[in-house]
Amino acid sequence: MSTPIFKIRGRTLTIATRESRLALWQAEHVRDRLACHFGIEVKLLGMTTLGDQILDRTLSKVGGKGLFVKELETALEERRADLAVHSLKDVPMELPPGFALAAVFEREDPRDALVSPHFATLAGLPQGACVGTSSLRRVSLLAAQRPDLRIEPLRGNLDTRLRKLDEGRYDAIVLAAAGLVRLGLTERIRMRFPATQMLPAAGQGALGIEVRADDIDLREALAALIHRPTWLAVHAERAVSRGLGGSCSMPLAAHASWQGDELHLAAALGHAADPMQPLLTAQVSGAVADAVSAERLGTQAVAALHAAGARHYLAA
Repeated sequence: MSTPIFKIRGRTLTIATRESRLALWQAEHVRDRLACHFGIEVKLLGMTTLGDQILDRTLSKVGGKGLFVKELETALEERRADLAVHSLKDVPMELPPGFALAAVFEREDPRDALVSPHFATLAGLPQGACVGTSSLRRVSLLAAQRPDLRIEPLRGNLDTRLRKLDEGRYDAIVLAAAGLVRLGLTERIRMRFPATQMLPAAGQGALGIEVRADDIDLREALAALIHRPTWLAVHAERAVSRGLGGSCSMPLAAHASWQGDELHLAAALGHAADPMQPLLTAQVSGAVADAVSAERLGTQAVAALHAAGARHYLAA
């Protein structure tokens, strides 16, 4: 019987990717991994998505994070590309029919980072300081700690966000640490928030590879590159978002970490209409051996959030 690697040997694969500097770094990282592991040629197909074009409105008002992946999925569907590389936190919890998440690589630092030219910590920001973020999750988590802050929208790719900060539009901004690390911008990080202080988004820091569901040979080959601890953790996290109808219009955090042989899953839900409402939180732990048991753990966290009053928050 043919091995999965043998089945794709001789193919030239094309990766669909956004054209931001971070997206290209991620696609090039995957390209190099595939070329090295399988000994095949891999090309990039750079694309501009609708999410990249709309910068004057928050994602929650124009269609959500799926705007970053739709054009890439169209390239897959039209067979102009064989796989797409995504920041997993940007991938909708339910993929459209005909697509599958084939692999997840080992996660980079999942934490949020404070970036500021003048202030080293969140506590060090002056009263009423302006902080930039367009993430409702970050808005709720920041408001829970510093209700005095003035939180203003911040859109654009990572370089655009840093430029707006450097132009003096904000006192500080909050970004994913992973993107800064990948682009060699670690020196811009003033502090990395502990996950207990700023709970990350589901899938944050992880790279996901999406393919056509009917490309069985490629799916089987890519399975060899799955980082199993990350794969199981993000399945639990994404199950929380899926169970609550998660989208970027919902201030929801979910992060799973391994503690010995058990997976510990923490989740937090804010009130979309009133960030000053208290956060609802849940923590569950359990032995996880496969994606099914990981998703079951996520379902338990969803039940705990509902018991804490999630229905009222979701109605907002």
